[in-house]
Parts: sequence; structure tokens; C-alpha cells
Amino acid sequence: MDVLISGSTGLIGSALARSLSSSGHRVIRLTRGHQGHGAIAWDPVSGEIDSERLERLDAVVHLAGEGIGEHRWTDGHKGRVLTSRVEGTTLLAGALAKLQHPPATLLSASAVGFYGDRGDEILDEKSGPGDDFLAQVCVAWEASTSAAEEAGIRVAHLRTGIVLSPHGGALKPQLLPFRLGLGGKLGKGKHYWSWISLDDEVAAIRHLLEWDDLSGPVNLTAPEPVTNAAFTKALGRALNRPALLTVPPAALRARFGRQMTEEMLLASQRAVPRKLQGSGFQFRDTEVEATLRRLCAR
Repeated sequence: MDVLISGSTGLIGSALARSLSSSGHRVIRLTRGHQGHGAIAWDPVSGEIDSERLERLDAVVHLAGEGIGEHRWTDGHKGRVLTSRVEGTTLLAGALAKLQHPPATLLSASAVGFYGDRGDEILDEKSGPGDDFLAQVCVAWEASTSAAEEAGIRVAHLRTGIVLSPHGGALKPQLLPFRLGLGGKLGKGKHYWSWISLDDEVAAIRHLLEWDDLSGPVNLTAPEPVTNAAFTKALGRALNRPALLTVPPAALRARFGRQMTEEMLLASQRAVPRKLQGSGFQFRDTEVEATLRRLCAR
């Protein structure tokens, strides 16, 4: 297959590109930087994209967007998070819809943040959206693929959970404090974390590229989400370190602001991958402590 990937330098995109290339597929990168062999230029801010070079692709995996947890949630940062996703996805979907030979498939990133803070409610792809900032972003983000769907392109929205890898994402910054014995749960730790290993994230995306019957929202999460307290204990055991501390919500609010703390760090999404499992996808990593032990041993 000829597969175009946006966000190809990120944690998921770079791993996906390596995996596809190693299997003999041709990966083309959608990039704002260097345009040359294996790259197609675009600029979501100015609304420019090299549409002619999008012809005759087999599939597109759209992962680009401003990092959600990389900065304090100022109004400016929240605006960039929303516009980078909506404007970029609208531009790409619109360009694909106008092609004479469009790709058969568009896999577009989303997140379990779509569901908002839902306590211990079990969430599958039929569950409705939340009403907080991240949920609103995800709703608008997913709606931005409408032009591609109307043109007959199969579109799946990748509602990804917390991706576990020692090389980035949410796990990497936790490793040092936990190794020093300074790890602990966030607040009461009762909020659910829907997690997935990077290996399973890449495998699930590849499964979706090949499984023509899957479209619409798809939860990319391991079958057994865990509470933050359970995750904390599992990571401590995986590193053979105590993890007895508690990070009080007041400290989180002082560091990250109230909205980011309540709507992301302490929000609970107990999402399950009904569609993936129903399509026969086999997870490599289903139990969080075993997964963390494997990842931390790398």
C-alpha cells in the first residue's frame, strides 16, 4: 500500500511509519518542512496542500495536531489545540474529496477525551460525548472529516487512550520520579485511565487499514482500563519501587491550572474497544502491570 501519514514525527506516527516500511509498504509523509522524495507539503494555517500529489494513494492516516498536554491551558493554547485539529482535518479531508482517484481509507486521530469525565461508566463507541473542552475538541475534530465521508471514502476516527511507551507520551515523564521512589497517585486515584501500549496502537491502526468493514469511531484502548491508583501501584511494582505518595489536587491545580487538572489529569474515561475486539483484533498487551514490566525492561 501507499500510505500518507500526517504527524509522522510524533510518537505514534514515527512508530507506524517504521512498522509499515518494514513490511514493504510505501510511506509518504505529509509535512510542513522539507518537500521531496517521500514527502508532500501542506500548511494548515494558510490552507495550502499539494493536492496533485495526493492522487492514487491507498490510504491516509491523519495524526497531526497541537499537543494537548504540553503546555498550561491558556486561552491561546486551547485555541491552537482546537484550530490545529479542525482546520488541518478540514483541509485534508476536503482535498481528498476532490481527487479523481482518492484513497479508499482515511483514519483520522481522535481521543477518548470525546467522552468527557464519566466516572466508572463503561464507554464504548455508542456512548455519547461529554461537554468539557476536550470533548468539544474531539466532536469538532471528528466532524471535520465530513467532506471525505460524503465523497465515499471510508473514514474511521481513532479514539485513542493513554499510549504507553518508555520513549514518550504519558509514561516517559513518570519513569524518573517513580524510579526515585517519588511516584504516587493523582488525588484519590479513583479516576479511570484507558491505556494502550504503543505496539498495540500501531497494530490496531494497521488492522484498521486492512479491515474494510470498520468505520466511524473506534476506541483504541486495551480491554481492561484501570484506575489511576491501580496504574500507580502497577508501575511501582514494575520498577521495584514504592509508590505510596499522593499528589494532592491543589498541587496539580497550582502547576497545571484548574481546567487542565479537572478535565484531563483527574478526568475518568473507562473506555473499552468493542469494535476492535468484534473485528477479531488480538491485543498483545491486556494487563497493565505485565505491560509496564515489559516496557520498563527495554
